Amino acid sequence: MRKIHCIIAQMLLLIWFFLDMIGVYFGDKCLVTRSYNEDGIFFLIYLAAVILFIAKEKIGKWLVIGWMTMWFIIQFLCHEWYTIFNAGCMGTLEGKIEYFSGTIHWLQVEGRYIPDVYHTILHILILCALAVTIIYAVRAKKKDYSDSSAK
Repeated sequence: MRKIHCIIAQMLLLIWFFLDMIGVYFGDKCLVTRSYNEDGIFFLIYLAAVILFIAKEKIGKWLVIGWMTMWFIIQFLCHEWYTIFNAGCMGTLEGKIEYFSGTIHWLQVEGRYIPDVYHTILHILILCALAVTIIYAVRAKKKDYSDSSAK
């Protein structure tokens, strides 16, 4: 795994997350609402972490990994937890279903919350970018260790 693979994965995730900042609508259908008031600080922190990763890799890669891990855990608790357990700690099931009722869904089941298209793709991209970055960081650490022990 090379650094460019990490950067590509991070850029895809940043672009997809940016859609949350501007909102995307197809007529009366909504992929994602404009949520920069709610999520803007998270976007800026992630953007800063990615820039730091590009500029100062040694610290940046760990910051990106830490941020994305926390981000995925929050996303899991806000979305998949409701799907799996039909309840959660981030509001009521009914409130969750109502809040996302106007977005494009893969599947709708009466009385069940299933993440919409935007959030499903977001979660897949977070996991992919996280996995690629972890693999890169571990390999780089092993390479640094083997280079230093060979001296």
